[in-house]
Amino acid sequence: MFRTILTGALMALAIAGANAAEVEVKMLNKGAAGAMVFEPALVKIAPGDTVKFVPTDKSHNAESIPEMLPAGAEPFAGKMSEQIEVTFKEAGIYGIRCKPHYGMGMVAMVVVGEPTNIDAASAGAAKAPGKAKQVFADLIAKAGQLAKAQ
Repeated sequence: MFRTILTGALMALAIAGANAAEVEVKMLNKGAAGAMVFEPALVKIAPGDTVKFVPTDKSHNAESIPEMLPAGAEPFAGKMSEQIEVTFKEAGIYGIRCKPHYGMGMVAMVVVGEPTNIDAASAGAAKAPGKAKQVFADLIAKAGQLAKAQ
């Protein structure tokens, strides 16, 4: 009986893992929204889904912004010009930046499930340098619209 329960539990986990989605975000010198961008800049996923950050152009990385993470979320930092895959487990808003192009507005936002930390993310975005502050303000407004649409 225990073996049957264990086998069923393992199969359920395998199926749940198979249902997880993977989204690709490109790091570009020039995209539809201008210079130094993540494309798409706003991604909505479910907990357990993975985002693959791909440096289509060199000299970019993707890393989390400490002030823009949900409670309990693990920070991450990709290496320069290298792809990084991140599985997002905690619900909320994650602010992402390309470290060398942060002030130029090269930022992205990942919304996992419900945007539970929208106030904290907004406060973190208000501290962003240069053009990043405006890009984040636009992304947070769009994230809020996503939450209302659900």
